[in-house]
Amino acid sequence: MFYRPEDGHGLPHNPFNAIVAPRPIGWISTRGSLGDNLAPYSFFNAVAYVPPQVMFASTSSKPDRDGTKDSVAQLRESGVFCVNIVEYAMRDAMNASSAALAAGEDEFGVAGVEKVQCETIDCPRVGGTPAALECRVTQVVELPGEANIAVFGEVTGVHIRDDALSDGIFDVMSFGPMARLGYKDYTRVENLFSLARPDE
Repeated sequence: MFYRPEDGHGLPHNPFNAIVAPRPIGWISTRGSLGDNLAPYSFFNAVAYVPPQVMFASTSSKPDRDGTKDSVAQLRESGVFCVNIVEYAMRDAMNASSAALAAGEDEFGVAGVEKVQCETIDCPRVGGTPAALECRVTQVVELPGEANIAVFGEVTGVHIRDDALSDGIFDVMSFGPMARLGYKDYTRVENLFSLARPDE
């Protein structure tokens, strides 16, 4: 099969995000004039080591947020956001926070998760996650298409839960990080193997 996206795929559901998978989930928390917000984004990843930087993309809008979603609207106000790493045990809370709530409704309460103040930025984070990355916005990029917005941020603070460290290594096998596949499908990391680069 071959198709051009502008012509349509002819399938029951768009295969694009299932093809680009698995994708890590950035559980993004923000604070704005209307209050605190928490929402998962599967267009998320790390993009640089020094200084450490991450990105996530928002791809639709809400009628009460002028062409975007709560997360982007609020980080445009504050200039900061926090990435909370999702573990398998928090899958239901993460999913609950994806509900389409009115601007100003607090997903922390809806999801039933602990709200903790960040250290380097004025922003909440989810208490008890395996890790959280406090970020200052470096760029907000308008992408082609309606309401497609990429946000880049420099990591200014890193929280790591003590039991996620093993012999000085961040041990992803200790908590089973979640990833998005496509459609309504997710997965968690359950198998680990190492490969040495040819020049190592």
